Amino acid sequence: MSSYLNQYTISNLTPLKPTKPKTRIRRNSSRLGPNSVRSELNTAVAAENRRVILSQANDSVEICRVLNGMWQTSGGWGRIDRNDAVEAMLRYADAGLSTFDMADHYGPAEDLYGIFINRVRRERPPQLLEKVRGLTKWVPPPVKMSRSFVEKSIDVSRKRMDVACLDMLQFHWWDYANTGYLDALKHLTDLKDEGKIKAVALTNFDTERLRIILENEIPIVSNQVQHSIVDMRPQQKMAELCQQKGVKLITYGTVMGGLLSEKFLDTNLSIPFAGPSLDTPSLQKYKRMVDAWGGWSQFQVLLQKLSQISRKHGVSIATIAVKYILDQPAVAGSMIGVRLGLSDHIQDANAIFSLVLDEEDAESIREISSRGKDLMKVIGDCGDEYRRA
Repeated sequence: MSSYLNQYTISNLTPLKPTKPKTRIRRNSSRLGPNSVRSELNTAVAAENRRVILSQANDSVEICRVLNGMWQTSGGWGRIDRNDAVEAMLRYADAGLSTFDMADHYGPAEDLYGIFINRVRRERPPQLLEKVRGLTKWVPPPVKMSRSFVEKSIDVSRKRMDVACLDMLQFHWWDYANTGYLDALKHLTDLKDEGKIKAVALTNFDTERLRIILENEIPIVSNQVQHSIVDMRPQQKMAELCQQKGVKLITYGTVMGGLLSEKFLDTNLSIPFAGPSLDTPSLQKYKRMVDAWGGWSQFQVLLQKLSQISRKHGVSIATIAVKYILDQPAVAGSMIGVRLGLSDHIQDANAIFSLVLDEEDAESIREISSRGKDLMKVIGDCGDEYRRA
């Protein structure tokens, strides 16, 4: 187990790879028939399901339930064109996908957001500006968490993102033995009360530490964790505590870097060059997760079932995978990585909001998911893959 866990590092927190599956397009009809009624109902469902409010005590922030994960900017400006990236962000926001998740340690994501938000201020109506959200992360070194150190660090993000107040600051801490995380969170709460942050959240904290933080009366609105049909660990302990305390989950790895897609259906990776290459750190990371869960053959059974359900609903496998997790207890939002200026997943992402999985769909996914190993025993609780040797 230790060799498996040693392969996890923070550098492997890579973006999800979007897919371009075949999607069935329904054309408008002048006649009002069953399909028209279904379309109207789906539109109403989509509008209702699109946004969610994360709240705790007097804090609240409204986000889109499908978040744009801006991890593909980790290589710096050299991997993406700045202007193309900002234009892509505007397209996502115009399409209603107006929540962007970034990190202070993943290259220029915050700088991109600063350019983007100024374009929104100048070129878009105020109604769109009110819906745009920029969620960032802070992963400090294990130094003394003084008030001045915390405040200076947050001021860097505020300057880069060109905002007076961060919509949400998601905090990550490496070493639980160092209780400085409580000092940092208390300072973040003070900065929130002073108007520099709207809401304080966590990234990759386990259930025990979340409980300790809440017992210290620190208002946490959400915890961002790895969660997919293969990795159901958040539903074993974390979700129950979240429901008791009003904390929400934001998930990543939900399409497993692109493994949960048509591209990897009916493939045999044991034969060299026979299938798609695992050419990104994200695909390599989640392939290890598949191996820990049950192996590639078992994963193919899952993909075949998801493909069957996707054809039934006229959407992609990835859309089914995200919707299933969004339907889980305590889950408020799921992240899909965006390759800004290189490819778009707008159509697939928007299809999630109108998709309704029936009980037969959910039960068949549940049954195959449960055939795999208990990853809580293999890896540990949420976030343990980043802390255990």
